[in-house]
Amino acid sequence: MITAPPRFAAHLARTADQVEAMLAHLLDDAPQPGEALRPPRLLAAMRHAVLGGGKRLRPFLMIEAARLFGVEGDRVVRASTAVELVHCYSLVHDDLPQMDDDDLRRGRPTVHRAFDEATAILAGDALLTLAFDVAADPATHADPAVRAELVLRLARASGLGGMVGGQMLDLAAEGRWTADRRPAALGDAEIRRLQAMKTGALLRLPLEAGALLAGAATSDVARLGRFGAVVGLAFQIADDLLDVEASAEAMGKATGKDAARGKGTLVALHGVSAMKAELDRLVAAASAELAVYGTRAETLIAAARFIAERKS
Repeated sequence: MITAPPRFAAHLARTADQVEAMLAHLLDDAPQPGEALRPPRLLAAMRHAVLGGGKRLRPFLMIEAARLFGVEGDRVVRASTAVELVHCYSLVHDDLPQMDDDDLRRGRPTVHRAFDEATAILAGDALLTLAFDVAADPATHADPAVRAELVLRLARASGLGGMVGGQMLDLAAEGRWTADRRPAALGDAEIRRLQAMKTGALLRLPLEAGALLAGAATSDVARLGRFGAVVGLAFQIADDLLDVEASAEAMGKATGKDAARGKGTLVALHGVSAMKAELDRLVAAASAELAVYGTRAETLIAAARFIAERKS
């Protein structure tokens, strides 16, 4: 596998610090105009879910997509947090006993363990609505048409036909509602569709949104979306490989759960070796998609390589 250059990890870490600072600002104690009060326990649970961990890959992809077209700065960083807030809300809810029932996330107790289940549900709800607050705020972008498009794309990627719908398909595939509770035998196309919704939609979106925020042409927004679809699949395959091969210590959460639940994954269907080869193919396809931009796309191509080879 072609690996991402060493300097990429440092660049990713610097961007994560910027995003972390913006998230901390958005989760400040002071109520915003129109808010009566920010309940301390709820705010603490939201901070637990969001701050102090994570690679911030989704914000990074949005920031770099905007930079590809010559736009950067605090407004883009702010916009990128909308996607991260949706991602973090989804993790809080996924970890609940009614869903994946996980005790650890990023090496720390999950929100429902650190607080309680009701607080975790409300924290997830509040993070989701805060995401749309950020996306719709004039502080994020001066053009109301751009903000409206950002809100629409965020809703479509995260909702019924995107991430949430994909999660529903995933639960159904585990046999949750069959009489014998046996997992369904999913084929390659069904698994790819499920994963494109559950994981891929929220990785494709920041790339499209970054181009959109930068005022790129419609054809460029579409190209970044195609790149994002490939990256999303690579991310999920890498994640499924880690569930098979990585330790819980390296991952900061339990591993081996996919096989225990009989979850349909491409790794389970085709095997480890085949999926490692598929990751190489996907990185090549992602690189080819952005070749038209020449050296300007080096960071995004490095991101695709990093996602495919990550160890946690």
